[in-house]
Amino acid sequence: MKAVELVHFSKEYETQLHSFELPEEQEKFTALPKKVTEVADGQYRIVILSEHEPVGFFLLHTTDRVKEYSDNPRAMLLTAFSINYVHQGKGYAKQGMLLLSEFVQKEFPECNEIVLAVNHKNIPAQKLYMKVGFQDTGRRKVGRIGEQFIMALSLWE
Repeated sequence: MKAVELVHFSKEYETQLHSFELPEEQEKFTALPKKVTEVADGQYRIVILSEHEPVGFFLLHTTDRVKEYSDNPRAMLLTAFSINYVHQGKGYAKQGMLLLSEFVQKEFPECNEIVLAVNHKNIPAQKLYMKVGFQDTGRRKVGRIGEQFIMALSLWE
């Protein structure tokens, strides 16, 4: 399997990220990278690379929006996670998520928890997050297309 790394967004990846495509049944659960062109303070675009090619993308937030998902003042929120359709099924999502805690501890040392919301109908994503250590917090949130499970990954060693 090809090596995967997480890096901060830079302009050199923009064209490839904007070409990401997802089937409709996946796109309803996330935001494609081309829709995430403007980021606010406290939002960080993260690219999943394989052999220096963008294969995945997500956002990390330290904005007030985190408070909707966690009472932990040191938590970060993960949103807009996607793997370009042509690269799905190759293990990139799992590899990228397995690198997440180390990446966040290095880049955002003040953070000790990552939270996310996953739609109750998005079973593949739920399974992925559970496999890489996220746990269901028992919290629920109603999103634009139904109930979401709030999951958290603790970064304490």
